[in-house]
This record gives sequence, C-alpha cells and structure tokens, in this order.
Amino acid sequence: MFLITGATGGIGRRVVRLLRRQEQSVRAFVRLTSRYSELEHRGAEIFIGDLLEERDIQKASRGVKYIISAHGSNSDALSLDYRANIELIDQAKANGVEHFVFISVLGADRGYEDAPVFKAKRAVERYLAASGLNYTILRPSGLASNLLPLVEQFRQTGLYLLIGDRKNRTSIVSTDDLARIVVDSVTVEGARNQILPIGGPEILLREDIPRIFGRIFNKQPVIINSPLFAVDGLQSALGLINPQIQKALGTYRTLLANEFFCTKDEIANLEAIYNFKLETLESFLRRYLAV
Repeated sequence: MFLITGATGGIGRRVVRLLRRQEQSVRAFVRLTSRYSELEHRGAEIFIGDLLEERDIQKASRGVKYIISAHGSNSDALSLDYRANIELIDQAKANGVEHFVFISVLGADRGYEDAPVFKAKRAVERYLAASGLNYTILRPSGLASNLLPLVEQFRQTGLYLLIGDRKNRTSIVSTDDLARIVVDSVTVEGARNQILPIGGPEILLREDIPRIFGRIFNKQPVIINSPLFAVDGLQSALGLINPQIQKALGTYRTLLANEFFCTKDEIANLEAIYNFKLETLESFLRRYLAV
C-alpha cells in the first residue's frame, strides 16, 4: 500500500495514475474540498483528512508500505512543508515503512533566508536522512505542468510576462517524468538513500520559454520584461496587511531572482539511474496542447 500526500496536485495525481496502472494499492490523502473523483474512479482508496492534524496523519499512515510526500504549502510552509512532513516521517518509522520519497525543491541547500519553503524542505531533508528509513529525496526544478496556464494565455494573446533577468538559466522537468521517477524510486537501487536534483534534458534561458511557445503556435512572442523590484514593492505593501503572504512572496522572489537548473552531468546520472530519456519542455507542451 502506497500513501500519497498531495494526491490531487500536479505531481500527486500523476503518481496515483501510474501506480494504479501498475495495479498497486494506493491511499490518496486528500482534503474534503479537493477534487478527488478521478482518483476514486481509478481505484485509489480515498482518505479525507487534514495534514495540519497529527491524528489524521497517524490514521492515514497505518498499514502502508511506502509513503510519497508530494504536497505543497502555498503560504503555510511551517505547518505543511515542515511539521506535516516531520509527523509523516515519525509515523513511517513507527509503522515500519519500507521507503519514503520526499519531493523537495532544487536549491533547498543554498540557504535562502527569505524563502520559507526552501528552509522548511531543507530541514525535512536532514530529518529524513537521519531517520534510519530508506529514502529518496528529489529536488525538482520548475515543473512543465505549471506552464500550461501560461501557454494557454499565450495562445490567445501572444504575450508573455517575464519578471526579472531573462538570461537566468533553468531546466524545466516534464511533470510526467517526475511522477515516473517518484514511483520508480521505491524499487530502483541507485535511488535508495540519495538526494537527486531533477531537471529536464535542456538548460534553458528564461527568455527561451516564450520562444518555445512561439514555435508551437507559429507566433512571434511579445515579451513584457518586468523588473524584479516590482515584486519587492508588492511584498512590502502586502507585508503591512498580511505577513503570511509577505513570506510566501519571499519564496516567489527567490525563485525569480536565482537560477535553478541541473548540470548535464546531473541529468546524465539521473537518466542512468532510472534508465529512460527525459522529455524536453517543448515535447511536453505539444503533447498536452495536441499541437
């Protein structure tokens, strides 16, 4: 039995699909307000609970062999990215779980002080590595599925908003590839007790993304390049109203201000461990857009 947190998210939903295709038993941890009918239709056991409640995590963790932590936090990094994962790890130890897969973030080890999500995930990485459990920690860069709303907007308008340095490098990973890596991590020996950076096969400049959009739709992109200080102003203004949102914008600014990419050697190592070729961003988008 697999327990999947964040089962209705972009990664979690794909993980559940893959596991059910393999006829694996899956328990999907979902919120009451989330859309989980597809998971139910695929034969997943639905556990309705709240990751902020320790007792719900305890109940959900009973009788499972593997745990995959795929949930995010939006603006509550301390409670969801940190505390919920610590409780999941403790329950995994108590219940003799055989393997724990944790989805972290590329750059978690860089010490970004204004990015609560990065700090929380790094603390969880350390806790998991010291727990005595078999684990795989995956550090993905940007997810290709996050670009689908932007590419749909581009289809309509030809516009692309790019905040910050357009020359910053990135290596966006196919979300389907990431789901496959997550699932395979519990059985692939080379992934055991490893921390692995996960990116796509290409190192792209951020300005390459709208150019890819333009190729797909045969349309010249109009790039609106907004300076990073626009986010700084917004962060300061919102901080006076809602400190929680101000913290979330700190993580967002960190993502905009820095480079997040995997080296060619890291990608080659990843493809060797999991024995498949990673998909390019353009290929992913063309598949989903049926172009």
